[in-house]
Amino acid sequence: MQGVIYVAKGAGYLDLAQRSAQSLKALNPGLEIDLFTDLAPEPGLFDRIAAIPDGPTAKLASLGASRFERTLYLDCDTLGLAPLGDLFDVLDRFDLAVAHDVRRTSDLIRTGTGETVPYAFPQMNCGVLLYRRSEPMARFLTEWQAAYHAAGLDRDQPSFRDVLWRSDLRFYVLPPEFNLRRVTELDAWEPLDARPTILHSHRLLQHLRGATERLDDLAAILPEERRARQEEWHAIGLRDPAQGDDPVAAFLAAEAAQGGARGQ
Repeated sequence: MQGVIYVAKGAGYLDLAQRSAQSLKALNPGLEIDLFTDLAPEPGLFDRIAAIPDGPTAKLASLGASRFERTLYLDCDTLGLAPLGDLFDVLDRFDLAVAHDVRRTSDLIRTGTGETVPYAFPQMNCGVLLYRRSEPMARFLTEWQAAYHAAGLDRDQPSFRDVLWRSDLRFYVLPPEFNLRRVTELDAWEPLDARPTILHSHRLLQHLRGATERLDDLAAILPEERRARQEEWHAIGLRDPAQGDDPVAAFLAAEAAQGGARGQ
């Protein structure tokens, strides 16, 4: 049995989870979707509703409680863009599938919990996790919970990366269309490059973090990210390489501006 789980704590995240689940249901008829929550969701949308188990975080506690043999965990700030297709078939070969995080030269994404790893093994984005029920996966989840607790960090990705680095778990790196964090990638892709499938954008929850405007779909997010891209280049005193500058030199300069290249 395969299905999707969400973990929503609080009214704002429950609202987002419901919108995300609706988008998945519309694109994937018959897909079973469960919710772990501390509130009462909209009736009829989720196949099963469960209380959030005890654990270091609501998410980490809920991952191992999935009733599915093959589980797709999604953060609440996601939307379905296309049918999932044969995504679950990746688990015929692997215990886990996850996509790379973005901002890979930033201090935030380079942070670990004690392991020394190559730059080419960055943090993974844990907002989209595809995994199967297996002994190796159960051990991994247990070790991840312990590492997260020991690290004392708010973010779970540093401990995830370090546990994955020292693990022999069979895992696969998903292409970005299954965890579309930078929607401006759509500006660069040619027609047959990819099939955008899962949007995962913090801009879907920006209204929960104090923004006055709520963004609800890709059409609203794309122009906002185009504007933000230009502002970020301007903020560090560099010209957006999309305007014609040497792109390699621009990215190396951006990294140097935050303290210099590391691990080179």
